[in-house]
Amino acid sequence: MDSVDRASSGPVVVAIDGPSGSGKSTVSRAVAARLGLSFLDTGAMYRAMTWWMLANEVDVEDAEAVAIACGKPVIVSGTDAAGPTITVDGQDVSGPIRGPEVTAKVSAVSAVPAVRARLVELQRGCAAHTERGIVAEGRDMGSVVFPDATVKVFLTASERARSERRAAELRAKGVDEATITAMAADLARRDAADSSRETAPLTQAADAVLVDTSELTLDQVIDTITALVERKAGLTAAQ
Repeated sequence: MDSVDRASSGPVVVAIDGPSGSGKSTVSRAVAARLGLSFLDTGAMYRAMTWWMLANEVDVEDAEAVAIACGKPVIVSGTDAAGPTITVDGQDVSGPIRGPEVTAKVSAVSAVPAVRARLVELQRGCAAHTERGIVAEGRDMGSVVFPDATVKVFLTASERARSERRAAELRAKGVDEATITAMAADLARRDAADSSRETAPLTQAADAVLVDTSELTLDQVIDTITALVERKAGLTAAQ
């Protein structure tokens, strides 16, 4: 039996945006799984592009060089919520793209208009080829990539809450404390960079629903967004 009862024709698009550490990826995957939708981590696509640039010794601070090179890598994002994948030129890069080197440079690469144009095209293609619909998370899903999304959500949380969550996540992965401190402190820098860039800045779409997760548990956030999608898109989660 299908896990979703469709009440309308055409694929459903749930756009979830927000700053680093707001829980977008975890929440989006869970909502997608509960509703039987595909899942797209667009941040992983920008990280994959950044990883390729670094691996191929492209100066990521040189916007022109990045723009010229960004058409070369073949980036493929798997959309199965149970096990999303990301490959570059056929290589699984799901691990390497989460490293501190990529984290430190991804905002610079993401700010290049040619990079965004290429990846937005790929992201829209992923959504167009889903049978039921997709939950797409990132920083400009509702404002730029999917302006006509069925449901738009902007997830946020206090800087302290986001830093604590990121630190806990890194500790669980065995990351050393010095790296944790550096990466947690990097949240504010990335927020500022992503919010102030000229092309597709991090911003809440006018018709997006704001969800502050600072005082909510993960399950509460998932329940809140699932209910919103059910109500606005006419979907029913499997029991």
